[in-house]
Amino acid sequence: MKRNRVESVHKKLIVSCQALPHEPLHSSFIMGRMAMAAKEGGAAGIRANTREDIEEIRRRVDLPVIGIVKRDYPDSKVFITPTMKEIEELVEVGTEIIALDATCRLRPGNKTLDEFYREIREKYPDQLLMADCSTLEEALHADELGFDFIGTTLVGYTEESKELKIETDDFALIKEILRKVSHRVIAEGNINTPEKVRRVMELGVYSIVVGSAITRPQLITRTFVDALEA
Repeated sequence: MKRNRVESVHKKLIVSCQALPHEPLHSSFIMGRMAMAAKEGGAAGIRANTREDIEEIRRRVDLPVIGIVKRDYPDSKVFITPTMKEIEELVEVGTEIIALDATCRLRPGNKTLDEFYREIREKYPDQLLMADCSTLEEALHADELGFDFIGTTLVGYTEESKELKIETDDFALIKEILRKVSHRVIAEGNINTPEKVRRVMELGVYSIVVGSAITRPQLITRTFVDALEA
């Protein structure tokens, strides 16, 4: 059933509805309404953070969800679905796709991605998993492990990728990933205009996630203010 629902996002837009505790819109109630607005605008899926937000979003819209739990641990820089605790929370709410940090960084308890991936698969063999990657090498490794979806979510956000920009050279990194992986690619990260969305879809990705450019009004406002102050 989950796999059938996920097919509905093929060649469509997924909107990321997230607000962290320090942000003005932090509220499960607001994220539920944000998901309603995204659906009204034509979104085919939602990416969301925390069990509470996903539960509220499910009450408001009937769209497949890419679920994550962002949580900080003192012994690791990995914060997107870092341990089995977060996996359990997302499974409990029936998340269609669970996304997790698939970078080369060690997870809490010095666990490697390979060890964590095997642990998830042993307990939940049918759960769809998305690899949030930051480099080509990480994408290739996630593909080899067997992730159902390869994502570009963390490009530019890790020490290994801080010099990379996803839109450089007409999305050269996405092109390279598409050429070299066998699993479906979900493009995410700085795809912040309709023109970029159209171009990336033309490259052959499975779907595209757009977040801040749609659902973070403080950042959208800043682009207009910056234009006036330039």
